[in-house]
Amino acid sequence: CIKYFKNGLQLLPWGTEIKHKSTPERSKKQLNHFLDVKFNNCAGNKGVRYDTNSPDFKVRADGTLYAAHHLQVPSKQLILVVTAWDPQTLARWEAMVRFLVAEKSQHNGHKPKGRKALPGELVQQQSDTLLPWRQHQSANGLRRQKRDWVIPPINVPENSRGPFPQQLVRIRSDKDKEIHIRYSITGVGADQPPMEVFNIDPVSGRMYVTRPMDREERASYHLRAHAVDMNGNKVENPIDLYIYVIDMNDNRPEFINQVYNGSVDEGSKPGTYVMTVTANDADDGTTANGMVRYRIVTQTPQSPSQNMFTINSETGDIVTVAAGLDREKVQQYIVIVQATDMEGNLNYGLSNTATAIITVTDVNDNPPEFTTSTYSGEVPENRVEVVVANLTVMDRDQPHSPNWNAIYRIISGDPSGHFTIRTDPVTNEGMVTVVKAVDYEMNRAFMLTVMVSNQAPLASGIQMSFQSTAGVTISVTDVNEAPYFPTNHKLIRLEEGVPTGTVLTTFSAVDPDRFMQQAVRYSKLSDPANWLNINATNGQITTAAVLDRESDYIKNNVYEATFLAADNGIPPASGTGTLQIYLIDINDNAPELLPKEAQICEKPNLNVINITAADADIDPNVGPFVFELPSVPSAVRKNWTITRLNGDYAQLSLRIMYLEAGVYDVPIIVTDSGNPPLYNTSVIKVKVCPCDENGDCTTIGAVAAAGLGTGAIIAILICIIILLTMVLLFVVWMKRREKERHTKQLLIDPEDDVRDNILKYDEEGGGEEDQDYDLSQLQQPETMDHVLNKTPGVRRVDERPIGAEPQYPIRPVIPHPGDIGDFINEGLRAADNDPTAPPYDSLLVFDYEGSGSTAGSVSSLNSSSSGDQDYDYLNDWGPRFKKLADMYGGGEED
Repeated sequence: CIKYFKNGLQLLPWGTEIKHKSTPERSKKQLNHFLDVKFNNCAGNKGVRYDTNSPDFKVRADGTLYAAHHLQVPSKQLILVVTAWDPQTLARWEAMVRFLVAEKSQHNGHKPKGRKALPGELVQQQSDTLLPWRQHQSANGLRRQKRDWVIPPINVPENSRGPFPQQLVRIRSDKDKEIHIRYSITGVGADQPPMEVFNIDPVSGRMYVTRPMDREERASYHLRAHAVDMNGNKVENPIDLYIYVIDMNDNRPEFINQVYNGSVDEGSKPGTYVMTVTANDADDGTTANGMVRYRIVTQTPQSPSQNMFTINSETGDIVTVAAGLDREKVQQYIVIVQATDMEGNLNYGLSNTATAIITVTDVNDNPPEFTTSTYSGEVPENRVEVVVANLTVMDRDQPHSPNWNAIYRIISGDPSGHFTIRTDPVTNEGMVTVVKAVDYEMNRAFMLTVMVSNQAPLASGIQMSFQSTAGVTISVTDVNEAPYFPTNHKLIRLEEGVPTGTVLTTFSAVDPDRFMQQAVRYSKLSDPANWLNINATNGQITTAAVLDRESDYIKNNVYEATFLAADNGIPPASGTGTLQIYLIDINDNAPELLPKEAQICEKPNLNVINITAADADIDPNVGPFVFELPSVPSAVRKNWTITRLNGDYAQLSLRIMYLEAGVYDVPIIVTDSGNPPLYNTSVIKVKVCPCDENGDCTTIGAVAAAGLGTGAIIAILICIIILLTMVLLFVVWMKRREKERHTKQLLIDPEDDVRDNILKYDEEGGGEEDQDYDLSQLQQPETMDHVLNKTPGVRRVDERPIGAEPQYPIRPVIPHPGDIGDFINEGLRAADNDPTAPPYDSLLVFDYEGSGSTAGSVSSLNSSSSGDQDYDYLNDWGPRFKKLADMYGGGEED
């Protein structure tokens, strides 16, 4: 059985176009009853229901399609979808109905011929033809001006299953009876990308669509149809063809985000906005295909109600619909939202879902409460920044938020502000802290009343709990406090120079521990000049030396000493006090003359000496000063005079017309203005010298003034020259001696002496073979004649023998190859025959033989001595020569 829609006249397959003509009288284009739609489901159509996707049209149970109210059709066509569905099997069938509203031609006698001229029926009747180019002819045979038709749009449903190519319309010109015409189309979809979506048979004028359309890819096409003759000449003017792709519901709504996050305050009233979800449908938004509606599918958890939220079906706004949001019970809701097109029709609309996560945000609807009504703590006196007690609270709001953070206040019990309460940021506990030291002797305990609140104010309608107030008892413990000096930096005034042992003051300390019987003892801590003593029991200060205001230990006339007061508590405690002694000046320092040295010309002129005085005392024991010359010796007042300038300065000048150059000691008596006044006789060394025209001492004059005459100066210069000459001669002699030492060196170094000497060996060395010597010096010379005639003598290190020395062979300077054995033998014979040689072996210096020498060993040579020699005198030389005397003197062994 074939299920299909059918009207009262003919079969209406999918995509059938039904045209309804309007008349000029129906200018409003009001539509009422159009046609009857019938459906055959092979089961008698029992229970079949009809519906449309347009609110402007309704379908009765008998299949009658009618307009629901009077309306104006907005265009020349109207498309709607009629749906037949079985409520038992939920099977659905759809048919699309399109109405074309065409007006009659305003020209009399020139109306279209029947149904063939209506493009709305081209899909149904493939043989229908459009005649866009019409020739109009009057009754008398005259040709009228040609007028082109306006071709109605051609509608093609998207996603058509074919078969393809599928004919859309046929275009022909009424001139095709006279000449052969070729038809073509141009535009997007024909000869422009996308290419060959539409094509036309050039002979018959039939236009086809070659593949399924997709409205979301392109919703309309604009083509132009052309008619030319066989030579390509234009026969008709081009006409415009508009092809519209009819939308089908082939796209689901798509949410912008798959997960939406929103929040709402706990305790919010119904109707409070939470968030908005949005879904877009790619289908035509002007039709039901693209009209999206929203609904909430599920809510998790369903507490305290399963419908805590609702959603606006058109805008997607989610709002609260029920009261009872409590973060402390449910902190988060997960809501599944569904978006459906076809205006939310779940039967034939397409749907999609998204997740909305709604977080219930905290408000301060729970005041903080103390876990107990009383707290206690203990603190030692005189301690600060000590935590006395920890106050614990409970708050059910969100931790570490302003609604949870606690703020503590002391509302009574601490008028002096000894305590404060700080909040632990981690635990939210209140830490009672001492910020101002407490005194056990003043307060032994504190009773505090504290209150706790949140950083954020309580929500509207929430009252503070009576458990937000608690009491704190703090006990103060007594500790041994250090004695203190009530008048620290005590200042006393007295004159300097008081005698030793004078009582200055009593510098006593006070022990604050009134409830402890303790003794206080005193000692010095700092006494820079060691001028003071303190009584260890009562703190009486006496002088141990004379106090001098002019001492280096005095700063701004004040002497400062520090004393220590210690009790005998457990543990002992001590305090310090400073005593400042202001010393009043007395006139105990005589003035000193300044300067100590000066110079003046030997003849009186404007050159004078300005003198003043310095006094270690202070006013009024200083100036004005009195300067005068003593009467003894009389030459002072004879040669010099003093002129007073002011109270502090005077001038010393020559009284006579000329004074011989030299250095003069001029005594001057200086007296201060103290009571009683003190004076001092100071001596100023005055250098009298010859001066130039400017009044300045000349160089020679300055020397002469120093006490040296011309003869003395010349003598000094001669001594300097002699000294330099001696130094030069000594240097020359040393250089010459050094040169001679290098020229005539000793035959042997003292270090090589074999007599009773300490021999020093700097290094062991690596043996003889590691030394590089010139071995050619040990080679036997070819002849000895040129050296035997010389008398160099034997090289020894002992006493030089007296008398004629034998002729010893000399080692040749020029190296010669060969054996030197004869040379050594000759030297040995000369030594044996030497009558002046001592009776012991002398050290003879021989050069190093070197490795591989041709000379034999010296140890193989035998010494011989003449029997005529008398060696008995060796017995007189002492025990050190006894061995030699036995060997050569003919002892028992002979």
